Amino acid sequence: MKAYRFKGLLQKEGWIMPAFVRVDEQGDLLEISDKKNPAYNYSNVNGFALPGMQNAHSHAFQYAMVGLTEQHDSKKNDDFWAWRKAMYQLALSVNPDQMEAIATMLYAEMLRHGYTEVAEFHYVHHQPSGTSYLNKAELGERLIAAAKKVGIKITLIPIFYQKGGFGQKANDGQRRFLSSNIKEYQQLLQASETAVEQYKSAKIAVGVHSLRAVEPMVVKELLEQLDPSLPFHIHVSEQLKEVEAALAYLGKRPVEWMLDHINLNDNFHLVHATHLTATEATKLAKSKANVVLCPSTEGNLGDGIFSLKTFQNAGGNWSIGTDSHISLNPFEELRILDYGQRLISHQRNTFTAENQGNSGLYALNKLTFSGRKAMGVTTSNFFEKGAALDALVMDGKVPIFNVCAKENLTSTIVYASDVSMHLGTMINGNWVIKNGQTNRSIRKNFINALKSLKNR
Repeated sequence: MKAYRFKGLLQKEGWIMPAFVRVDEQGDLLEISDKKNPAYNYSNVNGFALPGMQNAHSHAFQYAMVGLTEQHDSKKNDDFWAWRKAMYQLALSVNPDQMEAIATMLYAEMLRHGYTEVAEFHYVHHQPSGTSYLNKAELGERLIAAAKKVGIKITLIPIFYQKGGFGQKANDGQRRFLSSNIKEYQQLLQASETAVEQYKSAKIAVGVHSLRAVEPMVVKELLEQLDPSLPFHIHVSEQLKEVEAALAYLGKRPVEWMLDHINLNDNFHLVHATHLTATEATKLAKSKANVVLCPSTEGNLGDGIFSLKTFQNAGGNWSIGTDSHISLNPFEELRILDYGQRLISHQRNTFTAENQGNSGLYALNKLTFSGRKAMGVTTSNFFEKGAALDALVMDGKVPIFNVCAKENLTSTIVYASDVSMHLGTMINGNWVIKNGQTNRSIRKNFINALKSLKNR
């Protein structure tokens, strides 16, 4: 058993100051109190504990290409579809050892920035030739091994990918992604379930890349065969061209088609959903389906701005993800999301509801609870008895934190902090990152992997 005294600990209602907690041998909370129990010795932590951040959308291999697509030819159009060609080149090149080294470095960096769990939207499944590895979950297994090395919790989402677009065959750049039918995807899913058993902090979810990548009626058929309790993830309506192609092929917009043909509920996590009508946003919120927003990636790719206010006004829930990992700071994701909305609305009250006017606390409530749902976890508070002590701990020595009243501290952290103000990250009651230190061998393996890719 371990016992800690934090300078403060954040719950969904606000701060407990000071906070005394005890955890059992597994790292699950036994006590959360503002009063010291004289029967125990508490280790003093000069820091403010926030819930560990949930990264609800990751493509780990894309970390190897950050910063590589910013050389632009002013005479040519450079958009998402041009970026995708560079991504395909990387996807065709990376081998299992490189995948593991890249993911290990990425996951260590996620921990350093305060993420304690990641949903890995994994679609690079096969050998560069397009043929299956003997172990169908070879690359998924490498992602799990990477997570295990650094201690981050992972929800592996093996992705069904079948086509090259609405009514189009897959192209050669997509050959490592493909399962030709539901049976092949089920085999991949089964192998992935076996891989997940190798790490106690790993879980499985299910997903389809997009309606353009799997025949829509096949998506509906697949959902009828899957365990409905598992989180289901899908990219949707990220690009205007995608919406236009759906209208031409289906006679409906992607989210419109899903609302009409699929019984959406709170186990669905729709990634991006950038281009929605007000009707779609409202109906999607009322269906209880969640949206996963990736503001730094969406901005970097020029996707557009999500209809957040309409969605939230109808009771919609959202989480965040780092997607292509152009940024790994959860607070930066929240700030980009908020400021984009402020710029188009000319209002400052993006993150508010009838019963919550504290922007920072509102944002963390959304990020945490919908993010946990994306991983397959349901909780009622940031920290609760019987659940793991997973926390991002802000440094109590930071002057701006020390002069904050309780009601201002959360938003000061969300809007005015950076990673230099982190004391560390805890998972299952143990420090996995403290004072920004990461493993030297992890860094060395990552550097060697990128050098061998020869893409930088």
